[in-house]
Amino acid sequence: MWLQVSLLCLSWLSLPSQSQAQDRAVLRRSNDHGGRCHYTFTVASPEDSSCSGSSIKPEMDGVLSRLTLLEALVSRLIAGVDGPAGTGVRANGEEGFPEDYSQVTRERNQLQQDKERLNGQVLELQRRLAELSQEAESLRQKPCQQTHTSGGTQRENRPASDPAYDLGKGAYQEMKAEVTEVAASHLIPEGNHNFTGCEELQSVGDPVLHRKADSITGKYGVWLQDPEPQGLLYTNKTVWRIDTVDKDVRQLFAYEDMDQLSQGFPMKVLVLPEPMESTGATMFRGSLYYQRKRSRTLIRYDLTSESLASRVELPHAGFHGQHPYSWGGYTDIDLAADEQGLWAIYSTSKAKGAIVISQLDPESLVVKRSWETNIRKNTVANAFMMCGRLYTVASYTAPNTTINYVFDTATGMGRAVAVPFKNKYRYNSMVDYNHAQRKLYAWDNFHMVTYDVRLGRASQGSI
Repeated sequence: MWLQVSLLCLSWLSLPSQSQAQDRAVLRRSNDHGGRCHYTFTVASPEDSSCSGSSIKPEMDGVLSRLTLLEALVSRLIAGVDGPAGTGVRANGEEGFPEDYSQVTRERNQLQQDKERLNGQVLELQRRLAELSQEAESLRQKPCQQTHTSGGTQRENRPASDPAYDLGKGAYQEMKAEVTEVAASHLIPEGNHNFTGCEELQSVGDPVLHRKADSITGKYGVWLQDPEPQGLLYTNKTVWRIDTVDKDVRQLFAYEDMDQLSQGFPMKVLVLPEPMESTGATMFRGSLYYQRKRSRTLIRYDLTSESLASRVELPHAGFHGQHPYSWGGYTDIDLAADEQGLWAIYSTSKAKGAIVISQLDPESLVVKRSWETNIRKNTVANAFMMCGRLYTVASYTAPNTTINYVFDTATGMGRAVAVPFKNKYRYNSMVDYNHAQRKLYAWDNFHMVTYDVRLGRASQGSI
């Protein structure tokens, strides 16, 4: 090894005249008289043509010194390639720092992870800031009203052939009608009631979405909160829901509050003792009131005991498509509750299709008194009771329609009105009033929505 390195180094030790053949180092090999091999190197001097005795030694010392230096360098190079790890010398002659490099690599990876984590936190903070900004804007516009996040505003137009119409071989009905007013045969006002603390409806706010039904059974439905709950099991925050597109409507879903409804997590599912007809049910004083399927029978279902509490026929009431609202759906009998109690909105053959209002006893369901209006039931899309007054909605599909008629049971008089009302999702099958919340609850083409209302003094006039 030493001999090979020396040979290589001698060519490096050659003087600047290496380009000339006569100045290059010459190696000679020969055997001595003892048979040992001798190597002789000859290097031409770039300056002297002959060697003097005084200059040979310094020149040789310089060559030897340079050769020793090169041998040391070669040894270090060899050690860097073949030696143990951690010598700090690499094959290309550069000094390395493996431990420092590993440490820097670890720190770089840690910094990268910290950067990604901080970026995620920044994005989360930006999202929360946007939500808070939106909520602040809503509170600024409606400082005294509870706000709800409205999710999804996609408009769903009614198809020409809805699967719900054919479900159960005609188990549901749909109709169309022009909104017109036709005088009934006669008007029968009964009594005069002096209600206090209630004024007439002045305006209805925009619909606020709380949930969209997941399946075709929820195209039409009923959803409510009890304005006067009884007992400790359920409160005025409990939300009740019934999907009404089915052959046998019996399931009553209970949600702890609006948030649980929005998330779709019912706390309980009750099974009604008798199947329900249409979307005319209401909730009042711890009971669900509804019409039995294919009959004029009214049922009171007690929510605490989960049992049938009362059952009675509504005298002469049309049912199962005889006198429905304009959208059909077997909406012949519509039950409602307001500040004055429990009501039934329906029609009879005697009234020739005009809306009849009856106040019912909440316990026995017996009719206490009745009023006949002069507006036909099949010319309006829906109706509700508020402060002892009947209000009707002109259209169930027009995105911008009106509440077009009011009948006051206190005076026995009705008149036309024009309060703007929005069917945002273009198929409103249920409208009901909650006097505790002072809101309208509606089921608009799978969508469960509420409307804020404003009451005030009304202008006079009657029809």
